[in-house]
Amino acid sequence: MPRADERRPTALTIAGSDSGGGAGLQADLLTFAAHGLHGATVVVAATAQNSRGVSAIAPLSPLFVRRQMDAVFSDLRPKAVKTGMLYDGTRIRTVAAGLRRWKAERVVADPVMIASSGARLLARQAVAEWKRHLLPLADLVTPNLPEAEALTGVRLRRDGDRRLAAGILADLGARAVLIKDGHGRGREVRDLFFDGRFFTVFAAPRLRTRATHGTGCTLSAAIAANLALGRGLEDAVLAGIAYLRRGIEAGYFPGAGCGVPDHPRAAERVRR
Repeated sequence: MPRADERRPTALTIAGSDSGGGAGLQADLLTFAAHGLHGATVVVAATAQNSRGVSAIAPLSPLFVRRQMDAVFSDLRPKAVKTGMLYDGTRIRTVAAGLRRWKAERVVADPVMIASSGARLLARQAVAEWKRHLLPLADLVTPNLPEAEALTGVRLRRDGDRRLAAGILADLGARAVLIKDGHGRGREVRDLFFDGRFFTVFAAPRLRTRATHGTGCTLSAAIAANLALGRGLEDAVLAGIAYLRRGIEAGYFPGAGCGVPDHPRAAERVRR
């Protein structure tokens, strides 16, 4: 049992709340806890959703988002930050200003645009704001294939297209890029990592499952967690992918719709 005076690293998630518990802040906090971190949150918006879909979204005021950021950074000093659903341009600018104000380090930016159920989580007109204000602050950006297409305007049909898109995102300011292949086809998942100089493909057999809700949130949070623990960027990406795969393999179905990763089972890999 840890001592009462024992300090442990804090990881911060700036994102939306998922009332169904499968994605968003809830998935991020489960991931942070599995890595032995203290998880802090800045709530940008609340969603009414379950395993079948999103029925309503209520954003919090930009002023309250700012106050949450100031409260967390002034005391807890996060070792890593993950951003997820930011809802619109006003809140994107608020979050970006806070990250600059507090000189946030190890920022993993997940450009959450569409829920797994198909609901839009980022206003269409806010994509340009995300690129302009958040990308230059990201140590790693983690788009899936549709998000990478939306951010770059490149149709990702071949491996060369993905490399082009990763290069564009780096040119826009991201220090490193991970284009996730979960939405792809074929027997293998081929995630493309670009560190600004070299391309690396992380390949693994594609898992056939409906336990897909919250996987993007979980991966970016797991990478942020490993960065908070002191891993280098590529090692953190590999560890994050391994955590997610274990969670998906043991995934379960809390409701009538999509399943979710099993975080306690995934945590077993972390403890080994």
